[in-house]
Amino acid sequence: MFETRTKYDIIVAVDGSAESDAAISWAAREASMRHESITLVHAVQPVALNWPVGPERTAVADWQENNARHVIEQGRNGLSSALDDQRAHDIRTEVLYSHPVDALVDASKDARMIVVGSHGKGVFGRLLLGSVSRGVVEHAHCTVAVIHADAASGSVDRKAPVLLGVDGSPASEAATAWAFDEASRRNVGLIALHAGGRSMNELFPGPG
Repeated sequence: MFETRTKYDIIVAVDGSAESDAAISWAAREASMRHESITLVHAVQPVALNWPVGPERTAVADWQENNARHVIEQGRNGLSSALDDQRAHDIRTEVLYSHPVDALVDASKDARMIVVGSHGKGVFGRLLLGSVSRGVVEHAHCTVAVIHADAASGSVDRKAPVLLGVDGSPASEAATAWAFDEASRRNVGLIALHAGGRSMNELFPGPG
């Protein structure tokens, strides 16, 4: 059987927020565990076409370019610190000029996993990245990990079990395979949770 190769291993969406930094830290551990590369991606929303051509539009475009460079550099530095020296060369960066959800969903066609923060930077960023993470979860073509800011803190128990939500659907079956693999790689337990509807015996029938 031939292995399907992807353009990306792990994509991390970055915007300079605490959640974005947590996503980078989480992805670094995932990449080290799986011996995979990481691509940091920052999406730049194009300036609205109905904006008048003039100094204001140019100033916004210039700010977006400068901000994109800053965000990517911050992300690269954080990722380099999280990875060991032997893995640091596996860092790639891309700036995509599109709506963040569209850019990430399109990139997901050629990725094994996308990692996003749960919220963005600032009040507007929190609303935007919150909608981005939701949009990516709903439409991506690969595994999506949504990371909260406290995931990078020492308060997270690295030996906590993997929690799997099951409902018997094809998506649930794919999640089950992924959860068992994650639990095995992390050497932790796995808890399957099902709420309402069919019983666990129906979802996971025993032999015979």
